Amino acid sequence: DPTHEQEQSFVHFAGCRRYVWSWALSRKREVYKATGKGIGYNALAAELVKLKKTDAPFLKECHSQVLQQTLMDMDKAFKAFFEKRARFPRLKSRKRSPHAFRIPQNVSVIDAMVSVPKVGLVKARVHRPMNGTIKSATIKQETDGHWYVVFVSHVELSNVPPSCDQPCGIDVGLSSFLTLDNGAKVEPPQFYRKGQRKLKRLQRKLSHCQKGSKNRAKAKARVARQHHKTASRRNDSLHKLSHGLVARYDALCLEDLNLSALVRTKLRGHSKSWTDAALGNFGRMLDYKSLWSGGQVVKVGRWFPSSKTCHACLSIQHLDLSDRQWTCIKCGVVHDRDHNAAINILSEGLRLLAAGRADNSTASGEGVRLTTVSSPR
Repeated sequence: DPTHEQEQSFVHFAGCRRYVWSWALSRKREVYKATGKGIGYNALAAELVKLKKTDAPFLKECHSQVLQQTLMDMDKAFKAFFEKRARFPRLKSRKRSPHAFRIPQNVSVIDAMVSVPKVGLVKARVHRPMNGTIKSATIKQETDGHWYVVFVSHVELSNVPPSCDQPCGIDVGLSSFLTLDNGAKVEPPQFYRKGQRKLKRLQRKLSHCQKGSKNRAKAKARVARQHHKTASRRNDSLHKLSHGLVARYDALCLEDLNLSALVRTKLRGHSKSWTDAALGNFGRMLDYKSLWSGGQVVKVGRWFPSSKTCHACLSIQHLDLSDRQWTCIKCGVVHDRDHNAAINILSEGLRLLAAGRADNSTASGEGVRLTTVSSPR
């Protein structure tokens, strides 16, 4: 909860970060075009000192570590581009980029205040005590207008092998968000679809406003707040659901889905539903929360026929996407599609755990004893 003067300092720091990012990107392009070689962090940092003295004296008002961290982020962006993990870095525009900057040192929490260099003590709502050693802090403004500070801390985890005493098989989908191997189901919350009617009304009002007017800016802020409210509700639901699963089970088995392909599906309405479900974010939550609690997550191959394999006799038969219940032609057992898939995913996940590694094609099956906390790995 910064004061007006502190908020202006945050906005200035974020503007300096955008300026240095765009300047560094332009310098990299110029040097490569002239020499055919790139320019690294050390050379850019030396030029930045000269830039602050000549062309951009306003950068002196910003904390030096914010500018240096921007150059480091530039190097990471180019590394990700060369490794084909991201696209080529772009210029940062104030209209497209939110107010944000990162300080790697000297940011601390004092009671209900956050100490920020060159800004002072900023009132904050600290929802839990800090653990470990603070390594960096990112201060950003969300689309709802509120400011947030995100800390990165170094915490030593206990060196205890993960256990597999309470495993669980999970099948994800659209008709039911989660289906566990015990038959329990979680219905899809569909936060975006529930708020779509209100969002449509707000966007219609925005389109009727004159460009450049104050009313258009207010209407645009209302649309942004609605999007932020939807995202916050979705994240809150995913956090609670993932925390409950990790607290109850120590080994979670689920499919390794190709989510980028699912959101590009041509089926009517399915693409929006996959995006609204946010299964990728849910999987990341399970990964790091299981790591913190000493559990493990097993990803079953996406080509494993979990839905069309009878868990009773292991026979495989053809199924259409509309077949939610089916009867095995070999043993006559009636299956719920998602429940049967969850049971098969659990069996395959246990087999992979018993084999010792998820990519081992010579896994010998469930006859191998599973590794637990009490047994050596």
